[in-house]
Amino acid sequence: MRIASYNIRKCLGLDRRRDPGRTLSVINGLDADVVVLQEADKRLGARPAALPRDMLEYETDFVPVHFARNDVSLGWHGNAILLRRGLVPKSIDHVDLPGTEPRGAVAVDLGDMRIVGVHLGLLRSDRRRQLARIADRFHDDRPTVILGDFNEWRARTGLEALDGRFHVHTPGRSFHAARPVAALDRIALSDGLELRDAGVDQTLPARSASDHLPVWADIAFDRGGLLTSTSPAATSISASHRA
Repeated sequence: MRIASYNIRKCLGLDRRRDPGRTLSVINGLDADVVVLQEADKRLGARPAALPRDMLEYETDFVPVHFARNDVSLGWHGNAILLRRGLVPKSIDHVDLPGTEPRGAVAVDLGDMRIVGVHLGLLRSDRRRQLARIADRFHDDRPTVILGDFNEWRARTGLEALDGRFHVHTPGRSFHAARPVAALDRIALSDGLELRDAGVDQTLPARSASDHLPVWADIAFDRGGLLTSTSPAATSISASHRA
């Protein structure tokens, strides 16, 4: 199964153009089963979606998980999760996160596996509290993936709340897209999940569509039957996306 994370910066590219079509071309190119997005909604007012639902329906093979608590947002606190058609969520969850600015995480259960999408705070003290809240909320033995924009510049500092149950993986440097110097986007896997491959999408469209590059990972399970269906992306790895 391929999972991916992408801070789409409200579809605002490095050329200062807001271009949802360009963002979707990057997402489609990831060949993923699940894509976790950050900054999927505009920040002011009712937080309307930066990535229109009708474009997702007609130009992709993805369906957004219904996290929005209004009629105009794609996600919640800017976090959204896209599932390849045929993947059916068993349940969804919202997690209010502590900190100096409003933040929240979103979660979806797919069969026996849980996906948690995050966009952590700018202060390390906030990030520590936020990860502790997430770890406390999802403390059962369900295989769990936490992925997103961790906003952490250090390799291990600030991630201590995940120690003991999660293995944090850094696919590569993903920020700034024009000259990647920091691995802000991470993927944490709990026991029961195995990392098979991972990387950063450094294709030309990705280097201009946002200030972050997308990261992806191919994971395997200790147990079978975790998903209601599979897609071609689950059985083929596209070498063109590898860092």
